[in-house]
Amino acid sequence: MLKIGIFCASAGGNSLKIADKLADAFDVDEIISMEEDFDEVAQLLEYDILFIGSSTWGQGDVHHSWVDPLFEISLDDVDFSEKTVAFFGAGDSQKHGEHFCSALGKLYKVFTDAGAKPAGFMPKEEYSYDFSLAEIDDKFCGLAIDEHNESQKTDVRIERWIEQLKQELQS
Repeated sequence: MLKIGIFCASAGGNSLKIADKLADAFDVDEIISMEEDFDEVAQLLEYDILFIGSSTWGQGDVHHSWVDPLFEISLDDVDFSEKTVAFFGAGDSQKHGEHFCSALGKLYKVFTDAGAKPAGFMPKEEYSYDFSLAEIDDKFCGLAIDEHNESQKTDVRIERWIEQLKQELQS
């Protein structure tokens, strides 16, 4: 059986909302908080499947607790070639529409450059934003939510993404 790890950085709790639903759906006992529980990149390597979450900050940046681990993965050439990774996070499509959920795109780049196989791409058509680094091949490279402007869509988006992941991860 494949071992699933959920790693999440969430200042306002919106990305954590996704992490909680992932934990329930995939029967994962622990969510690793990047701020409180994360010690070293080796923790990520203990899992076969990684659900990686972050809110987007400033000019499309990842949550500050992801900065050092991402730098270490890039600098030390950490090998994620045996890992499947799905990205999720929250952003504000109106206030920061020029960088909506761009943190997901930055996470995607680091992990896929390190060999990880991405999963969980979602259609971008149901969103209203100007630009996002999370847009890869005309889709979002994971699940993006906007609790500030589209909270009524969040639960459906999460449920749809979880069902998609379950199908993708079985194959």
